Amino acid sequence: MAKRLITQARGKGGPRYRAPSWRYFGEIKFAKQLQSEKLLRGEVMDLVNSVGHDAPLMVVKYENNETALLPAALGVKKGDQIFSGNGAPKLPGCIMALGEIPAGYPVYGVEHVPLNGPTFVRTSGSAATVVGKEGKQVILKMPSKRIVSFNPDCRAVVGIIAGGGRVEKPWVKGGKHNIARAARNKLHPITSGVAKNAVDHPFGGTHRRSLGIPTTTRRGTPPGRKVGLLWPKRTGKRR
Repeated sequence: MAKRLITQARGKGGPRYRAPSWRYFGEIKFAKQLQSEKLLRGEVMDLVNSVGHDAPLMVVKYENNETALLPAALGVKKGDQIFSGNGAPKLPGCIMALGEIPAGYPVYGVEHVPLNGPTFVRTSGSAATVVGKEGKQVILKMPSKRIVSFNPDCRAVVGIIAGGGRVEKPWVKGGKHNIARAARNKLHPITSGVAKNAVDHPFGGTHRRSLGIPTTTRRGTPPGRKVGLLWPKRTGKRR
């Protein structure tokens, strides 16, 4: 009997594919801020490392006794003053609405919906750039060079996330890579489908590494066959 594919096992769930979130330092989020509180002043209490996050995190305690955990901005150190709200200075680590940030400023931790918490641009060394305003929307250039429009009431952190040279350091040994991925319960190494047996994967079988069948898959394909190029918008060479 064939084994369950990795894609099927991930969908089923289980301890092997469950993120060890109890080992993480905490959840990244903004401090709760009331409408009456126009501007909050906080202090960076500590810079910490979390196995579940690529960037170093800063623990900010505000004057209303609220505590926030955010990716550390480049240049921020322990004891710095961090402001949040309307009228905050445009310094690294300060939080304000996108409508108040001038064009050309780098931002990260951008909200998708106002007051919903940081969603976009959270990995180390990354930042989005405020391009300008178009109507009632604020235009951002994301790290992927994609242009996206946001509600001007969405909040963001000014600056660039620290830890930018992380991907430039080689792993050197496979064991280090394995340990790092195991901290987030990720499989390593990943075996390609053509290298498996026919009972383990639809692309497996024989000793060749050429597939011999199309890799495109329909959206309604059953889970045991849902591998390869998943329902692409287009295929073939661009002409």
